[in-house]
Amino acid sequence: MKFSMNCFDFLLGADGNGNIGWAIGLVLAVILCLGGGIGIGILIYKSYTKKTVGGVKEECERMKKEARDESKTYLKEVKEEQNRLRKELDNQSREQKAEIARNEQRVAQREDQLIKREMAIDKKSDLIDEKKKQLESKERELDEIEQELQNAHANMLSELEKVAKLSQDEAKQILMDELLDEAKKDAVVKVKEIEQKAKDEADKKAKNIIGLAIQRCSADHASEIAVSVVELPNEDMKGRLIGRVGRNIRAIENSTGVDLIIDDTPDVVTVSGFDPVRREIAKLTIERLVSDGRIHPAKIEETVEKVKREIEQQMKEAGENAAFEANVYGLHPEIIKLLGRLKYRTSYGQNVLKHSLEVSYLAGMMAAELGADVKIAKRAGLLHDIGKAVDHEVEGTHVTIGVEIAKKFKEQRSVIHAIEAHHGDVEPQTLEAIIVQAADSISGARPGARRESLENYVKRLEKLEGVANSFDGVEQSYAIQAGREIRVIVKPEVVNDEATTFMAKEIAKKIEAELEYPGQIKVNVIREVRQVEYAK
Repeated sequence: MKFSMNCFDFLLGADGNGNIGWAIGLVLAVILCLGGGIGIGILIYKSYTKKTVGGVKEECERMKKEARDESKTYLKEVKEEQNRLRKELDNQSREQKAEIARNEQRVAQREDQLIKREMAIDKKSDLIDEKKKQLESKERELDEIEQELQNAHANMLSELEKVAKLSQDEAKQILMDELLDEAKKDAVVKVKEIEQKAKDEADKKAKNIIGLAIQRCSADHASEIAVSVVELPNEDMKGRLIGRVGRNIRAIENSTGVDLIIDDTPDVVTVSGFDPVRREIAKLTIERLVSDGRIHPAKIEETVEKVKREIEQQMKEAGENAAFEANVYGLHPEIIKLLGRLKYRTSYGQNVLKHSLEVSYLAGMMAAELGADVKIAKRAGLLHDIGKAVDHEVEGTHVTIGVEIAKKFKEQRSVIHAIEAHHGDVEPQTLEAIIVQAADSISGARPGARRESLENYVKRLEKLEGVANSFDGVEQSYAIQAGREIRVIVKPEVVNDEATTFMAKEIAKKIEAELEYPGQIKVNVIREVRQVEYAK
């Protein structure tokens, strides 16, 4: 209160009386000063606010401009993408329309074809119906003819029975009796022949001695060609090879088709046979059995089968080696196998595989000198006798068989022609064919290359086996004893015990009619039945 009063006093004046005018002026001055300060502050605030708002507006404008630019760019890209997609859709639409048009065209063509086929089928159906009617008519005619034949046959049998005064059963019995009488007569004749042979034995003894001497003169050649020797560890092994009552040796001979000679020669078994493959199989089989120690028919058959598979593999390897040595490549695998089989084939005593290699070498050298195709000449020279690998199994000459083999396995025409012309069956039309023909003659004509007698001997034995194999029911046949005996193994389910007698007789008659041979040939027909069971 005191302070208020002092202030009031000051405003009124120091004298207490107051100078109102001065005071009012002072107040007004103060108010004006305050108002001016406030106005300046307001102006300053407005100026700051204006600057701030202007910056914000500028930033907004800049962002708006950027947004407009980005939106324009995006709209441009969208329009470009729309145009690209529209073009792709247009292209796809055009392609689809074209494909639809093509499909419609194909469908129309197929419809035309189907219509044509349907018309053709209708025509054929009409023809078939007509043929069917004709066949039915023919069948009726045949039935009538068959009935007439049956009636005629019955009438004929009735007339025959009346004329002969015999029934069918009685006629059959008479025929059987006549056959039995004929068989008995043949048996008597055979006994007489054996007796006469025994009587003549003394007279022929000198001739036999001379024959043995001649055979010994050619023993070296025969042992190389038709005989193999197997060494045994001891003499006891001979008895084991023979087996009880000879069952083991019979099993070996029947399974391999060779003849085993077990004589007084110490620790040696001789394997004799004209077929070198069979002889090699028998030799390896005996060696395996001796090494194993277990010798019985079942083991013999198992070993023979294993050795046969090994020989097949060896022949394949021999064919591959021959092709490699001759530098002939690209041969079919089956031709390779056939080429390997020539390792065990001889022609006039000459090994056919070695002969083929020799012809290939000669043909290649002559072709090089004459400017011909060396590859064709060597290939044709190697394959010119390929038919000899199967000529004992297939009808025809080895030339025609070789040509068929070459055609079957797509050999070149020039090679086939050279094979066909190498023996002059056709006229050679190419230089390579003439070269192969000359090389074959050179290889076969050199001194010591071939022996006529051996080839004839082998052919005779092959024909002997062919005669036996021509009968129904024969499973295997083997010519042994240098062709003096043939063993024929028949199928037990086809040929019974009684039929074996007649089969042996018929085989002997056919051999007498078709073959030429010295002395006589023993026909041995074997029928064996086996039953196998397993104990579990």
